[in-house]
Amino acid sequence: MLITVENLSFAYPRGEREALAGIGLKIAAGEFVGITGPAGAGKSTLLACLNGIIPNLQPGRLEGRVLLDGWEVGRQTVAQTAETVGTVLQDPESQLICADVEEEVTFGPRHAGCEEAETAERVEEALAMVGAAHLRRRTTASLSGGEKQRVAIAAALAMRPRVLVLDEPTAELDPVGTEEIFRVLGRLHRERGMTVIIAEQKTSHLARHAGRIMVLYAGRVLMDGAPRAVFARQKELSRVGVAVPPVARLAAGLGLAPGEELPLTVAEGENWVRRRLGR
Repeated sequence: MLITVENLSFAYPRGEREALAGIGLKIAAGEFVGITGPAGAGKSTLLACLNGIIPNLQPGRLEGRVLLDGWEVGRQTVAQTAETVGTVLQDPESQLICADVEEEVTFGPRHAGCEEAETAERVEEALAMVGAAHLRRRTTASLSGGEKQRVAIAAALAMRPRVLVLDEPTAELDPVGTEEIFRVLGRLHRERGMTVIIAEQKTSHLARHAGRIMVLYAGRVLMDGAPRAVFARQKELSRVGVAVPPVARLAAGLGLAPGEELPLTVAEGENWVRRRLGR
């Protein structure tokens, strides 16, 4: 198993309650996992435990452990973990540190000690993977929100990680930028076999791309399963403040026939309506 989380609990200094409370889960290599839940559910804290920010940079009370390919994350430096886990934050401007795109993507491999030839190869590969080769000579300040996020993903990929962790990367993007980022993630997962773990509130996009949905609530895993099974539990999701994809909400409201699958995407919804009208 690529990632194993064992009885993980964490409380921030002077926190009124635990941000995580006894989390246990396993993630296999090549999975695309969507993590959702209301604000304060523990999504960002869990991701910070996966990439080593907790306990290395964030103080607090930690119990349990995270194993990454058999190695305990808490016993490695953040730089060591970054060789396996690439991280993309919600606000790309807080992550981009260089004035131009090429230098931004070059920064990680160069400071990890890669030779110039290998660094150049990694930069070219990473930009191509996210469809940003044409941005190479641009300044980071001149990019749109979606372009900045693509460059942030490329910078993480230049380290050639096995896992890509993203903390609400589309929160500040418009629908076009959001679609752009999910298209990139879907391609990385399908074509490169990348393990993708993304915390996200936009459940319609998670339903289309993720093979597994985890719902966090009050620091615990409330649900964990295939998207269709999770989004079928609409009353429970509504009670904890998790949005259900509109297509699924419509179909459930109109009523599903016995044995009929819950549609999640627009295409599935269209086919479902056509069949219903046909009957």
